[in-house]
Amino acid sequence: MIVNGEGFPFSYETFNGNRADVSTMETILCMVERKYGKARRIWVLDRGIVSEENLAAIRKRGGQYLVGAPRSQMKQWEQELVKEDWTRVQPEVEVKKVAIPPDEETYILCRSAGRGTVEELWSQYLQLTEAEASFRTLKSELYIRPLFHQLEPRVKAHVLVAFLGYALWVTLKHLLKRRAAIIPQPSASGVYKAQPLSPMRVLALLSTMQSADIVLPTTDGQEIRLHRVAEPEPEQKTLLQQLGLSLPQRFELNRKCSVDSATA
Repeated sequence: MIVNGEGFPFSYETFNGNRADVSTMETILCMVERKYGKARRIWVLDRGIVSEENLAAIRKRGGQYLVGAPRSQMKQWEQELVKEDWTRVQPEVEVKKVAIPPDEETYILCRSAGRGTVEELWSQYLQLTEAEASFRTLKSELYIRPLFHQLEPRVKAHVLVAFLGYALWVTLKHLLKRRAAIIPQPSASGVYKAQPLSPMRVLALLSTMQSADIVLPTTDGQEIRLHRVAEPEPEQKTLLQQLGLSLPQRFELNRKCSVDSATA
């Protein structure tokens, strides 16, 4: 799956389960160019898909990349690690940019702060956390696995539904950020503290909301059926207000009354 810098998914590809991740890069590059055209893209890649052949394929297309270097390469950075020309990009993170000839590839070294520009490169590398978060969400909250289908079309349909679900998940996450939706939570001292809401927490709150049918028999043997929405809990009311949503007091069903019942 391919996500942008904000975590929104815009494409995915399925491969046979016995195919190594590192062998899929060329297919992914061709697929993206076919769907979205050629461009000078910056690819942020997990270590599992990195190889010199894959990096060369990106360079051949005029692209750039940010990847995690193997720990075995840390020895060659020994002199750079002891220098004090680091840039702090987060309270606990410092980075530096190092160019290595002859290809002049640019490496980003990072370390925990407390030992000092590349803020843009660091920000781009943080996109990797969005990609990793997407797979965690697919595997946990959206239950893309385990997969019980045996036929390939059904497997692909299952993945498609999970992909669409993740797109809605990320949309909800960004909506919560813009709305700053929070639910007060009591601390041990009894003081209420505002807590940020996650998509999973929101869905858990909304999933307990209910509607009910009130059935009133009439003297002529028919029924009057009233479709009503249950009163939300205080947490649910707060959430709905912060998201700018309102519930109807009753459902309007577009159907004709049967011979033995009436709907109100």
